[in-house]
Amino acid sequence: MIDPAIAPIVTARLRLGRPSWADLDDYVRMNADPVVMATLKGVRSREETEAIFGRLMDHWNHFGFGWYTIRDRSSGRFIGRGGLRHVVIAGLDEVEIGYAFLPSYWGRGLATELARRCVEVGFETLTLPSLVCFTQPTNLASRRVMEKAGFTFECDTEYADLPHVLYRLTAECWRSMSEQNVNPPSP
Repeated sequence: MIDPAIAPIVTARLRLGRPSWADLDDYVRMNADPVVMATLKGVRSREETEAIFGRLMDHWNHFGFGWYTIRDRSSGRFIGRGGLRHVVIAGLDEVEIGYAFLPSYWGRGLATELARRCVEVGFETLTLPSLVCFTQPTNLASRRVMEKAGFTFECDTEYADLPHVLYRLTAECWRSMSEQNVNPPSP
C-alpha cells in the first residue's frame, strides 16, 4: 500500500497520482511533442513510451514512490508528469525531482509547485538526506524552477551523453530554511 502522504496528492492547482496504464495515451501524446521533448532526449515513439512507462510503474512497485501523472486540479486534464525517482548521475545513486509539462501549462509556476511538494515528500515522508535536480545547461526555465524550490548549483556533469548541470538540496538546509521561515522565491 502506498503511503497517503505520497499518493494521491492535491496541491493548490495540481492533482498528483500514481500512474496507471489508463494514462499511457497522455504520456504518448506528451512524448511525441517536439517542444516538450527538446531537452528530454527527443521525441519518443509509442513503443519507446510504453517501455519508459513500464519502468515508471516498476519504480513505484519497487520503491513505493515515483513520478506522478499530473492533472489540472480543477479540470482533471492531463498536464504533465514528474515527481521523485532514483537515478544514477555523476556516478552516484540519487533521488531526483524531475518534471515535464505540456507547453500550454508552461510559465504558470506549476513546475515550482510540484517541485516544492516533492521536496516535502522527499524530506518529511521518505526522510532522504538530499535530493537532486538536473537539466541541460541551456534550459534556463528549469534551472529557475530548481532555484525557486531551494536547490543550489553543485556541478557540471553529464547525463545520457549530454552536458547537464546538477543542483542539490539537503534535508538539513531545507529544515534550516523552514525553521527560519525563509522560503525560496515565489513562482
